[in-house]
Amino acid sequence: MNSKLISLGVAAFLAFLVCSEAPFVKMTNAVCESYNKSWVVFHYCRLKAYSRNKTSLNINATFLEPVNNASIKLKLMKKENGYKPFLIDVTLDGCKFLRKRNHPAVKMVWNLIKNVSTVNHTCPYVGLQVVKDFHRIELPILLPSGDYLLLLDWFFDGKKQFITNVYFNFNED
Repeated sequence: MNSKLISLGVAAFLAFLVCSEAPFVKMTNAVCESYNKSWVVFHYCRLKAYSRNKTSLNINATFLEPVNNASIKLKLMKKENGYKPFLIDVTLDGCKFLRKRNHPAVKMVWNLIKNVSTVNHTCPYVGLQVVKDFHRIELPILLPSGDYLLLLDWFFDGKKQFITNVYFNFNED
């Protein structure tokens, strides 16, 4: 009886996985721009297409001076007759977040890139910083289908140093 119940549960779980609709996320563009080339230099910031449905983000930047005071402005925009603010618009102390990881909206983005980047330690940051082969996007929240833009403005010592903008398409089948 017990083994029949377990096998029925496993079969139901597998049927759920096969039949459930999974959201589809594809990055469509990446833009990185340094406003202070004496502090941050981008070697490349691009998407690599593996197939029609799979792209990976690769960013390679060098911080020429040590960064001890970093702030990040994170904003999610949705395309509707131009990009409009949507759901997330926060500014936080980046060094403090890396010590405590206590902001839920930023933690969602952090959990996506922490395993594919070299920025997974606390301040100071200096030298080569890399995000390599970032392609696995699993969002813990459901978004309406459409085109989105994730804006990241990076401030060092209160001055805007660079931006990283990632455009993506979220399709809920």
